Amino acid sequence: MDTGSQKGTHGLEHMDKPGKPGLAIIGAGPAGLMAAEVAALGGARVTIYDRMPSVGRKFLLAGRGGLNLTHSEPLETFLARYGAAAAHLRPMIERLTPADVRAWCEGLGQPVFTGTSGRVFPVAFKTSPLLRAWLRRLVSLGVTFKTRHRWTGWNAAGHLLMETPDGVVQVESGAAILALGGASWPQLGSDGGWAALLRGEGLDVALLRPSNCGAAVAWSAHFREKFEGQPLKAVALSLGDRTSRGELVVTRTGLEGGAIYALSGPLRDALADRGEAVLALALKPDLSHETIETRLRSRQPKQSLSTALRKLLNLSPVAIGLLREAEAHGAGAIASMTPGELATLINAVPVRVTGTMPLAKAISSAGGVALTEVDESLMLRRHPGTFVAGEMLDWDAPTGGYLLQACFATGATAGRGALAWLNRASPEKN
Repeated sequence: MDTGSQKGTHGLEHMDKPGKPGLAIIGAGPAGLMAAEVAALGGARVTIYDRMPSVGRKFLLAGRGGLNLTHSEPLETFLARYGAAAAHLRPMIERLTPADVRAWCEGLGQPVFTGTSGRVFPVAFKTSPLLRAWLRRLVSLGVTFKTRHRWTGWNAAGHLLMETPDGVVQVESGAAILALGGASWPQLGSDGGWAALLRGEGLDVALLRPSNCGAAVAWSAHFREKFEGQPLKAVALSLGDRTSRGELVVTRTGLEGGAIYALSGPLRDALADRGEAVLALALKPDLSHETIETRLRSRQPKQSLSTALRKLLNLSPVAIGLLREAEAHGAGAIASMTPGELATLINAVPVRVTGTMPLAKAISSAGGVALTEVDESLMLRRHPGTFVAGEMLDWDAPTGGYLLQACFATGATAGRGALAWLNRASPEKN
């Protein structure tokens, strides 16, 4: 895998010294930190600005249930997860591969392991030890951190403008990297406010939309009160030709969990086209229709349907509740169904989705700066010397390590690009 600033008069912070241009990075998330490491290793003087009182807040949240750094699947399969953005991201991920991310993590003293799903985690399973080690490395490279600095654009001279507790300051730098994140979990620092600012500069910025998020479902009052918080394990969801397997959790307002997150993109598109979407939920995806029907035919004459479903198919109460929800929404009385009809319903329970969970509650966001607005080094064509990385760019990916991998890879690309720009601008190589 391939410091400090001096405050001048009138609120102008000079990062440059003769022959030694400085790099300003705005945003202290994974993309910004990786950009800082790459640039600092190349000799650049780096200052990272962040609006929050401490750095890496959303990164820390990402590790709350286990920090999924990347994935171990073959690279071609891995790249396909990025859909339309795969061609743009390919050269960046090929230069900072999932194997490189594993080696980088271990180089910080944080060994990794690969789970049965192929996902890669630090052995510590948390973000905090990795982040502490990473920050120590950056400080040792001379990187300076300035918190409570909110970027608000450029002045007429092209200097970066920052709102701080002491008022507005201007930052003069040799290059800048914007790594402000998307718009999910805004209380952690990524509020998407930069989108309107960049549109005002004439840039093409796609609408920020929720991704890897839950789905809104209008449950009946009975189902909601009885099953809120209940898990559905080893199920499959389908929407058109897309299928996702995993777990779900019933919430008061719909569904959360990996199986629904993986379909958030096509679900979001379907909702935009038609205003609603109907998912097919397979409660026993590992059992064939014939197997389910045969088991149902063995039901004892005096056995209640709920007891038969529980004993013959090991369906949980919440799964049986979903069958009755479908009954209430027009699927027909399940007690009157033939074993064949019921077998069909069990692996294709219709779930009518009316919307996605709000952007602020999503794991990530889709949309952002159009990839046509940046060159191969992620420099803005309209703002030479300014680069963009991470979730600010218009790419989307499911959970499973793909989000962080792309943030790391785009951060490294922007860091290399900024370093090349600084070297080009400086009469003396860094």
